[in-house]
Amino acid sequence: MATVIMHAVVSVDGFIADEHDDVGPLFDWYFNGDLPITDEAGERHGPFRVGSASHEYVSSFWARIGATIQGRHLFDLTNGWEAQPPAGDHLVVVSHRPKPQGWHPDADVPFFDDVAAAVEEAKRRAGDRVVVVCAGNVGGQALALGLVDEVAMDVVPVAFGKGKRFFGPLDSQQVLDDPSLVIQGDRVVHLRYRVSR
Repeated sequence: MATVIMHAVVSVDGFIADEHDDVGPLFDWYFNGDLPITDEAGERHGPFRVGSASHEYVSSFWARIGATIQGRHLFDLTNGWEAQPPAGDHLVVVSHRPKPQGWHPDADVPFFDDVAAAVEEAKRRAGDRVVVVCAGNVGGQALALGLVDEVAMDVVPVAFGKGKRFFGPLDSQQVLDDPSLVIQGDRVVHLRYRVSR
């Protein structure tokens, strides 16, 4: 069965974007190296070029992703990645509004108004691969519902002061185990935590 991982790039003070949805320097490390993140075709992630310290971790993590869950806000900002998420084969969207009329009519991208139902469908689609839940409001809801197995953070040395929180408006304490992975990259630290049960 699929492992569910809440993931995003995050500032040291816990934000995935500033108050205007600008990611500022959060994604700079995706482009500061010589090694491309590639899939089997070798082309899908062409613009991403990371440093050697990040490459093995990021490329193997992305290769294991079977499905990605994003909320409607991120869907609107990215136009649903044109129905092709950066990693994985499937995209599932959590939204109280229907899919935009005429948006990629042939794309198999289901919309759910319930986080638990979205996670179930993403797990079904991912099979024995990883389901990534994008951090923010939807990720925080999935964590609070006990649907997240691990939290993965790519921490960048910048402080926003305010903005979009990694865990969204989480209103209950969530306990994570000690980090199971810590990798120092170039302008990023990769962290992985299991969720305590």
